[in-house]
Amino acid sequence: MCGIVGYVGHRDCSDVLVSALTRLEYRGYDSAGIAVFENDKINVAKSKGKLKDLVEKMKIEGKPDGFAGIGHTRWATHGEPSDINSHPHSGAKVTLVHNGIIENYKELKEFLENQGREFLSDTDTEVVAQLLDYYYSHINDPIRSIIETTQELKGSFALGIVFEDFPNKVFAVRRESPLIIGVGEDENFIASDVPAIIQYTKNYYLLEHDEIAVLSKNEGVRVFDSHYQIVSKELKTADWDVDAVGKCGYPHYMIKEINEQPTAIKNTVLPRIKDGMPCLDECNINPEVLRNIRNIYIVACGSAMHSGMVGKYVIEDIARTAVTVDIASEFRYRNPIIGKGDLIIIVSQSGETADSLAAMRLAKEKGAKTLAIVNAMGSTIAREADMLIYTHAGPEISVASTKAYMVQLSVMYLFAFELAFAKGQIDEEKYKYYTSKLLETPEMVEKVIAQTTEISQKISTKLLTADSLLYIGRGLDYALSMEGSLKLKEISYIHSESYAAGELKHGTISLITKDMPVIAVATQSALYEKTVSNIKEVKARGAKVIMICQEGNDVPKDIADYVLKIPNFEEILLPMLVCVPLQLIAYYTSVQKGNDVDQPRNLAKSVTVE
Repeated sequence: MCGIVGYVGHRDCSDVLVSALTRLEYRGYDSAGIAVFENDKINVAKSKGKLKDLVEKMKIEGKPDGFAGIGHTRWATHGEPSDINSHPHSGAKVTLVHNGIIENYKELKEFLENQGREFLSDTDTEVVAQLLDYYYSHINDPIRSIIETTQELKGSFALGIVFEDFPNKVFAVRRESPLIIGVGEDENFIASDVPAIIQYTKNYYLLEHDEIAVLSKNEGVRVFDSHYQIVSKELKTADWDVDAVGKCGYPHYMIKEINEQPTAIKNTVLPRIKDGMPCLDECNINPEVLRNIRNIYIVACGSAMHSGMVGKYVIEDIARTAVTVDIASEFRYRNPIIGKGDLIIIVSQSGETADSLAAMRLAKEKGAKTLAIVNAMGSTIAREADMLIYTHAGPEISVASTKAYMVQLSVMYLFAFELAFAKGQIDEEKYKYYTSKLLETPEMVEKVIAQTTEISQKISTKLLTADSLLYIGRGLDYALSMEGSLKLKEISYIHSESYAAGELKHGTISLITKDMPVIAVATQSALYEKTVSNIKEVKARGAKVIMICQEGNDVPKDIADYVLKIPNFEEILLPMLVCVPLQLIAYYTSVQKGNDVDQPRNLAKSVTVE
């Protein structure tokens, strides 16, 4: 959520900032603004709404003209979306943008008001700007002022800062919230994420907690620690290009990313296969480590948590190891009973999810081992975990996760297979068989996309007028129903819920009304007849049933209004196929409703605050 950019160089700064912010729109926002040095003065332009609203405003009022500045897209936390509450915020000599939340802003604001400071906005960010300006007015040194200010702040933050007395320099500091420093030819950048600057440079530094970066055109980048000492940084290079963050002819990022799933699976799985079996040595995972695992806790949020639900079913089934799946925002507040011998698996696309990071740190405090499954190289969760598996999905821009979810599933299978073999629950023949079938999934996913796109479009037309609907399934199909329901509600804005099919009769069936859509997932042979019985229950009460099952299943004519069939495949791996039509149904429903598919209302891609 929120996006920060900054630039120092030879280009038109306003154009660079707006272009970079455009590539961060996926993070979710409700206002935007920039601050640019113009004739040694800081010129601010900001507006409620989308970046296009800011651009239109600048056409009327004038665009800041200069070669250094900062920009921001805001997702409201303190104060409603408005021009006044939009970033940047200023003191007398300081202007800044901020991601994160300052927990002690009320106390700081009271202190500053007692010093005669006046506030225009309702934000915690303006408090930071005024506090930094207060220290700068006494110290007259920007870096020492930043150090003094950050020592006062409680919470998470990433700050992009300009000082009026230091034209054509940009300062940055972070704690918890992500921030990178892009390094180009006679130009440098700050950004919340690599996609913002990939069109200009692939080279970047990762900024550590409380490190302060100073960017200028001629002097390059200098980084200081909280003791004002110069820090040497390792220059990193992004392994993807501009096309990876473009639509490449697709109408939306989401449908592009659905079609990229076969490649994402290959990139994630193939490098981890050796002699026909998973090999996770590079991730610090080996048979000895796995044999000593007592219990497993999978902790995640949203789609990542749903991938963990699939992982739970698979791990318990073939590795016979107890797995608990926790929502990250609840995990640490229930005082979990964890310790030595337990493994906590943290699943996070961004590697910066605040709740997941807090859960991982709690697990480490209690002596448990931690394994991170993340997509972001060098992210905080990736760096702090004991073991690490990168999911090589490439950048995912659409807020609704598709390929990131798919590669999380891929990793769950790799881990489950190796764990089962290490614990002696499957022999080498079965181990290689499962691996061989996993290697077939990219081709199968391509086949499913080709076969189910048209029928998914047709099904979506049946959902447009629905006020509410249900997803039902048993076992792995229930785990998939959870993800299908989330996808639909977050981008179509139709209320939907997922239920274990056998639980319907314990209350939920009272919600079934005539023509209410029910999407029933029934792909598991051992549970097929029981799920069919549950489908009959909702059908008897007037539901319109959309059934997803395997080819060859005998589907009684009286139980489903629409049937979508998936190719026959190894059943334990079917979630990787079945999730595709669930994604497509959500996508086409949103498209036909005229919604903003990639940037659904009120949602952000990366949630870095609680």
